[in-house]
Amino acid sequence: MLRATRRLACLAALGAGLGLAACASAPVSAQETVRSERGAFRVSEFATGLDRPWGAAFLPDGRMLVTERPGRLRLVARDGKLSPAIPGVPEVVAAGQGGLLDVALAPDFATTRQIYVCLAGAAEGGVLTRLATATLSPDMSRLEGTRTLLDAAPAQSSGRNHYGCRIAFGRDGKLFLSTGERFTNKPRAQDLADLGGKVLRLERDGRPAGGNPFLNRPGARPEIFTYGHRNPQGLAVNPATRSLIEIEFGAKGGDEVNLLRAGANYGWPLVSHGTDYDGSPIGTGRASAPGIEEPLRHWTPAISPSGGNFYAGGAFPAWQGNLFLAALNPPGLMRLTMDGDRVVAEERMLWGRTRFRQVLPGPDGLLYILTDETRGRILRLEPAP
Repeated sequence: MLRATRRLACLAALGAGLGLAACASAPVSAQETVRSERGAFRVSEFATGLDRPWGAAFLPDGRMLVTERPGRLRLVARDGKLSPAIPGVPEVVAAGQGGLLDVALAPDFATTRQIYVCLAGAAEGGVLTRLATATLSPDMSRLEGTRTLLDAAPAQSSGRNHYGCRIAFGRDGKLFLSTGERFTNKPRAQDLADLGGKVLRLERDGRPAGGNPFLNRPGARPEIFTYGHRNPQGLAVNPATRSLIEIEFGAKGGDEVNLLRAGANYGWPLVSHGTDYDGSPIGTGRASAPGIEEPLRHWTPAISPSGGNFYAGGAFPAWQGNLFLAALNPPGLMRLTMDGDRVVAEERMLWGRTRFRQVLPGPDGLLYILTDETRGRILRLEPAP
């Protein structure tokens, strides 16, 4: 009764134009209608019964592959029904923030059936971010030929956090992989001999991509595209400009959206717009410095942005070209209005509700959100009158 009363009060507040602040304590409900700045949408539960879903990719036939952090890969039918766990997934270290994390389809999946997964994996010396590939069987019941392509060395025995682990493909077919600095050793992000705290640019087989900025620099890993990252959990290609956008957790504030430029330094842990968790300054204590790339947008207090994607579907014309971020704390969905590669406005949607891990557009033009819950769901946003 209390939940129903709260939901009615929330909807009344939205109808009166009071915004989502009035809904801060209300959970996201199935078949809820929400009014946003650019029209109304309906929230429905597309799939349920997932354990900490983390990454997802739509197949050409409209079905979806979804990872569960404990180490399972599931197929989600077009009606939201879940398959059993798909065998052939690499072994993961499911501890702290680690586990089976992102999944992506090869650009030529329709002919090769190749997929890529990112995970926390065991190695000599501890745990690291690992990129692996496999072939999805024709009946989609198993992974075949699973093999490791790259380990973001060195492995680290301390801490189970900050793996990064998002995968994206550039317009040239090169693979981008984000890696975290693993939390307990911040300087890794500035060390060009270390793959932690970077965005890497790779050939499909895991080799350094041709044209990389540090390809011929002695003492630098040739896979590195950008460096100075803390925990980059979002990568998305801007369809309007073909630029690569990175989404990054700060500490106590200092969350960032960055435009990635080859060879650029994004500052961690030398500078930050936030502070450390104990309130102490980070690095120099400054928010910027010469030679450090400035973020397109930053947030203090934090919003803890995880995955993100651009919307280019037809169901929500007013959202065309917008960048959506899944936020964990405070939980919600962030909509950024873009002008080319500039952020010109933001809207907080479903704010203060459920922790969101990833958001992605579907082939049907609708928007899908993974919730960060042990009884995890996939929510779907549909147009409403």
